[in-house]
Amino acid sequence: MASMDSRTSTLRIPASLPSVALLGAGDSFLKVIEQAFPTVEFLVRGNQMMLTGDSPEIAMAERLISELVMIIRSGQPLSDEAVARSIKMLRDEPHEKPAEVLSLNILSNRGKTIRPKTLNQKHYVDAIDKNTIVFGIGPAGTGKTYLAVAKAVQALQAKQVSRIILTRPAVEAGERLGFLPGTLYEKIDPYLRPLYDALHDMIEPESIPKLMQSGVIEVAPLAYMRGRTLNDAFIILDEAQNTTPEQMKMFLTRLGFGSKIVVTGDVTQVDLPHGNQSGLRVVTEILDGVEDVAFMSLTSADVVRHKLVGDIVDAYSRWDATHASPRRVDR
Repeated sequence: MASMDSRTSTLRIPASLPSVALLGAGDSFLKVIEQAFPTVEFLVRGNQMMLTGDSPEIAMAERLISELVMIIRSGQPLSDEAVARSIKMLRDEPHEKPAEVLSLNILSNRGKTIRPKTLNQKHYVDAIDKNTIVFGIGPAGTGKTYLAVAKAVQALQAKQVSRIILTRPAVEAGERLGFLPGTLYEKIDPYLRPLYDALHDMIEPESIPKLMQSGVIEVAPLAYMRGRTLNDAFIILDEAQNTTPEQMKMFLTRLGFGSKIVVTGDVTQVDLPHGNQSGLRVVTEILDGVEDVAFMSLTSADVVRHKLVGDIVDAYSRWDATHASPRRVDR
């Protein structure tokens, strides 16, 4: 039965736009839209789309179609995921424009373009541009480290900084790397491998050894930051939940002139020995309200890996909320 606020609207799809680009192969994008707007009927004939149903929902659907057209015109192909994320953005933040989020290019390399995929990710990227120190806090798969590395490479290419420094605490080794067999790089490689992997997506692999040899890119465990002042650098501390408050203070006070710091971590995944507090948890209270420092929170809604990863994160959060887990106690 039609709503009292029901109406019909006809949208004209640009003739220059192939219908498959907007509707998807086998109308797969249209099916995602129809599922998200159950009170609206969509009828496509040629380059016209007729919408019938609840007036407020039609208005939202019209905005969605307009945003999807702009995304396609920006040169970015649509996907089921991009359509679903656009709908979520419009539902959660009606004043935002999905086309501006999903077509914001950070970096391109070997035909691959790196860009934010959620509204929170765009806010995170914007915060990195606007602040000297940014904390990206959220679960695995939210792109917090990957986007930070992309911004670092972008800054290096734009000559905003002269070097990139990537670091992580080697918790499993207790930072006592001298007790491990092999050379320095053989010792630290397992702990820094995720940072290398991100770099390989953004810089020609054959140029990375040269950049590391010349000091333009440095990948080192957190213990090797002590006693240094880091000028004209883009510095990323990854897995920061595994720092102690003392290590966090040591790291942040390495900041030199012309530098930027991004700290990433997941406060639900602390691997410190029993009795140690997480420096990432403590610093959110210590630096709260300090100018030029931003704290950005990412959630399961920002997970850009397999859809199941977001569901897994949510399931664990629900379990943690109802069970007293010794591992989750701040140590």
